[in-house]
Amino acid sequence: ENKSNSSTNSINNQFDETNLFKSSLSIDEKIRIALTVGEEVLTIDELEGLFKAKDHPVVYDGFEPSGRMHIAQGVLRAINVNKLTSIGCVFKFWVADWFAQLNNKLDGDLAKIKTVGLYMIEIWKAIGMNMQNVQFLWASDEINNNADQYWSLVMDIARTNNLARIQRCCTIMGRKETDEMSAAQIFYPCMQCADVFFLKADICQLGMDQRKVNMLAREYAGAKKKKFKPVIISHHMIMGLKEGQEKMSKSDPDSAIFMEDTVEDLNRKIKKAYCPPQIIEKNPIVDYVKQIILAYYGVITIPIHKEEGSETIDYTNYEDVERDYLSGKIHPSDLKPAVAATLNRILEPVRIHFASGEPKKLLDKIKKFKITR
Repeated sequence: ENKSNSSTNSINNQFDETNLFKSSLSIDEKIRIALTVGEEVLTIDELEGLFKAKDHPVVYDGFEPSGRMHIAQGVLRAINVNKLTSIGCVFKFWVADWFAQLNNKLDGDLAKIKTVGLYMIEIWKAIGMNMQNVQFLWASDEINNNADQYWSLVMDIARTNNLARIQRCCTIMGRKETDEMSAAQIFYPCMQCADVFFLKADICQLGMDQRKVNMLAREYAGAKKKKFKPVIISHHMIMGLKEGQEKMSKSDPDSAIFMEDTVEDLNRKIKKAYCPPQIIEKNPIVDYVKQIILAYYGVITIPIHKEEGSETIDYTNYEDVERDYLSGKIHPSDLKPAVAATLNRILEPVRIHFASGEPKKLLDKIKKFKITR
């Protein structure tokens, strides 16, 4: 127990608020970059006001350490953090270990949950997340150390809302509104809403699936006549690899590429993935090209096979990929191997990182945990 606390503390101590990166970009340029992170932004005017008022707006995202990390949480998260810290934001990661326990992840074992949290931070380091303006805060430690402040907020949010409003938020936990829920899970949205104010977050930067609770935070700020409502920047949810999967699922290993997948696993999953020819809509392989490969790597090299021979094209622009895929110039049998090869290159530093030393021990430990939904 103490050992995991000391390791979580050592991570917190690496953040130095006297040495933050300050961006010299214009406000318009900062807004332009921030908008590339979000599929939806509420509101752009408020975002502009924030950048006028602050060099270092505080951005928050929470994550439950609940098992393995898929590529959206690994690579897309690193891309978005690096974009926001490059414009001077401070990114506070709320390591929601207590929340994972409430949601009964890893059988509610807090020591295991903390171990998975440390593993996730190691992955982000390996994939190239710039940590200068990034702070990791462990919910269990922070809440215990500031209990009066935190629980007063939770109680006030619970008092301000009726049960139906809170239940509508339960989709944030990957549960349906009609699911049988424990009483603890009714607490969850009230606590997640409290996190925003407890962390003094200016911006909530979570996925579109977390939109309901972020809206709850904006409503609460309005009800309490707070000076600023939190700005919401919601990122796109990357599709699952199977037909009709709107998002990846940790409980279905074939629905996503995971950060520690072997080359063979990755190749097999991409080969099997849903990828209808000449259709962009709900096509996960095309989604990966746009959201992960071009955003992280900047280029995808696709060999185009034609009757008169083949040519290799370097695509650096998503619109060109889309045009050539819709026209049939790029066929799924050309696209899939190119996607697999590029994803393997992106994940190579992570594989090397976890192949030896302390990171390997950490991964071996986690592989023994049973992942609960």
